[in-house]
Amino acid sequence: MAGENQTHVTEFMLLGFSHGQPFLFALFLAIYLATLLGNSAILALVSLDPHIHSPMYFFLSHLSCLDICFSSVTVPKILANALRPQATISYHGCLAQMFFLMGCAGAECALLAVMAYDRYAAICQPLRYGHAMRRGVCVVAAAGCWLWGMLDSAVHTLLASRLSFCGAARLQHIFCDVPPLLRAACSNTHPSEVALHAASVFVGLCPFLLVLISYLRILAAVLGMPMATSRHKAFSTCSAHLLVVTLYFVTANLNYNRPSSGYSPTADTLVSALYCIVTPMLNPLIYSLRNQEVRRALRKAVRRRGSPGSNA
Repeated sequence: MAGENQTHVTEFMLLGFSHGQPFLFALFLAIYLATLLGNSAILALVSLDPHIHSPMYFFLSHLSCLDICFSSVTVPKILANALRPQATISYHGCLAQMFFLMGCAGAECALLAVMAYDRYAAICQPLRYGHAMRRGVCVVAAAGCWLWGMLDSAVHTLLASRLSFCGAARLQHIFCDVPPLLRAACSNTHPSEVALHAASVFVGLCPFLLVLISYLRILAAVLGMPMATSRHKAFSTCSAHLLVVTLYFVTANLNYNRPSSGYSPTADTLVSALYCIVTPMLNPLIYSLRNQEVRRALRKAVRRRGSPGSNA
């Protein structure tokens, strides 16, 4: 049985931490708190302000929820390990962390593609937009993104559970992910490597190509608009999403499609941190600073909160 190969593995040592590091603890705590605050604010604004109850903000709320989950999968354990003499994670905890990490990653790739299509439909097919992106379609699309990510993650986790580790299981990382697990394994990793490359195409590259096609068509439509104000509004609406997509797909590609020689342990940790810890913090900042409707809703909420006679 595959499980018999791992009976001697009860925990992994995480070598991304040298020793107890108060600075690392403070840094990740600040990032995590900013992530929770920013994404929770987006969720609150979308749910409370009826003026932004549209498909774009429905998907944005799912992105914020994903980012909270994405960060919460790794950062609390990082904080717990940052001040310990030896950072560790249990074998089953490692597999669970990897499952939810990969699930959030796959779901976010699909969701960014859906959000790009939403912008394409709104700008290039405005007359059909209300029907194409009606409530039922949006709910199914969002649920499909979550399910797609979890199915992809289940495959990677199942294959990882069949790996065996000889001696002291050491991961050159600060959390559990597929690449460090494959480097630490002493059994055949070919099935996991094939699955990882396949996921890079179907879970990563295909959504990115859909995003790219959507924005090329948006660009063509925007350049054809007769009024400068219309062009500016369309660019303003899409620029935030395009920046999020660029940040996410570039760092994800660096994380899972590294060169055969690999990165140094420090560079590997940095790339992974950018991909699944820093980007979830930046997403609400990008949307709130670049999106006029979100800024307007935030100002309205602050005024309503500060009004002594307001009960709404």
